[in-house]
Amino acid sequence: MTETDRYRDRDVTYAGRPGENMVVRSANPTNYFQAVTAPESCEPIDIDAKLFLPAVEGPSPAVVLVPGSLGVGENIEAHAATLLDEGFAVCVIDPFGARTVSSTVANQTQFSFAASAFDVVATLVALQQRSEIDPARIAAQGHSRGGAAVLIAACRQFADAVGSPEACFAAVYAVYPWCGHQFREPRVGATRVRAIAADQDEWCSVQEIQGQINAMRMGGADAEVRVVVGAHHSFDRVEAPNVIAEARVARGAPTVMVDNDGAMFDPRTGQADPSLVDFDLFVFALKQGFGTRGATIGSLEGQPELFRADMLEFHRQLL
Repeated sequence: MTETDRYRDRDVTYAGRPGENMVVRSANPTNYFQAVTAPESCEPIDIDAKLFLPAVEGPSPAVVLVPGSLGVGENIEAHAATLLDEGFAVCVIDPFGARTVSSTVANQTQFSFAASAFDVVATLVALQQRSEIDPARIAAQGHSRGGAAVLIAACRQFADAVGSPEACFAAVYAVYPWCGHQFREPRVGATRVRAIAADQDEWCSVQEIQGQINAMRMGGADAEVRVVVGAHHSFDRVEAPNVIAEARVARGAPTVMVDNDGAMFDPRTGQADPSLVDFDLFVFALKQGFGTRGATIGSLEGQPELFRADMLEFHRQLL
């Protein structure tokens, strides 16, 4: 990705509201263990974001939009416009530009999943300092890899260390999230959590999503999951289902559980190992034959509208 490709360099207006460039101070942790136990030692990085404010008076509720492996696309931009029309402030983050990444579809290890979650918490902390935003009414909405990021960012083990106990989302909406990494004992405090999944998803396991949400419920969280029958990954996109040939997926691979200190459990030994990084476990999955190439994205008739209604129903509770 070149400098001119960066989202920050575009003049963007959604629902008649211009975007203001924000610089979010984030980091590139090697893994969750570094992020949780030594966040100050993580390589710092300033990521790009754009803030859009609604045409209303007073501090507004806000939604942080976190894109998936294809970056900020038409679906994310459409959701930003929809939410602005409803009276929300919207912050769209671009995890790729500052990292000179154009897509993670073919290679998810260009930066860690811990870095993706770090971006989300860092954005929350930045928005809580803005006088135009109500700090108690900030939600995060993440798609695919972004869905993984918002679910990890909702966990207090991570957010308390990377941000502070005050870095708490009012709500998290995980859209067809990848749940291959999960805290073994997820604690989300008062954050409401909802996931929406596609039963024909070739990228993400519905069972993993259900398992993660149920683990949050077992810990006392207000958490729920909706499964959309007949839907493929990215069913919020207004495009017919199509195959991305270069995609590398391993939906059936063992779930990697994460200890409270961020150490990932090695599926081969059952032991938590602070030295493990994403690359190690993706290679293991590939060697065990779980990896495949090619996966479908897109929607069937009525599915983008179904998604839009579900999204609004969830976020309107913030109003």
